[in-house]
Amino acid sequence: MSEENPQKEAFLQAGQEKDGNLISELIGFMSENKKWWLSPIIAVLLLLGLLIILGGTGLAPFIYTLF
Repeated sequence: MSEENPQKEAFLQAGQEKDGNLISELIGFMSENKKWWLSPIIAVLLLLGLLIILGGTGLAPFIYTLF
């Protein structure tokens, strides 16, 4: 068999690695690209989503008293 180039070997090795979940992929992206400023934005969006979800449940009267 002929020698494979290093890029092809790296590609094949990456394909055999275990897939990460969304959180680990996001943290890996932010650390590799030095985009730590995204973390507060993501946290605020998650909190707003949680408030929207809980606003439609029986907890809504308790949430509205916080504001």
